[in-house]
Amino acid sequence: MKFGEYIKHLREQKHLLQRHLANALDMDTAMLSKIERGERRAKRDHLPILAAILQTKEKELLTIWVADQVCDLIEKEDNANEILKVAKEKMRFITQNKQLEELG
Repeated sequence: MKFGEYIKHLREQKHLLQRHLANALDMDTAMLSKIERGERRAKRDHLPILAAILQTKEKELLTIWVADQVCDLIEKEDNANEILKVAKEKMRFITQNKQLEELG
């Protein structure tokens, strides 16, 4: 599920109107509607507000938000799966280095 669809789903589960959520995010309803439809991206700064209002974990929202950006970046590449495989290996290496630095 894309970020905007997920936000809409959570908003509707909480029986919140778009205008109420948009107001909390300091944006107009049209902008929130575009975010929910996937036509615009929410700002990272909005994630803590969304998590609080929609009573969900900020980390979960961040994961979906970043995943959408990664997919948008590589979706037209013929070797998207290979790109993700290489990125995963790079992240494993980065994580190992961070752990070593913390120990040492």
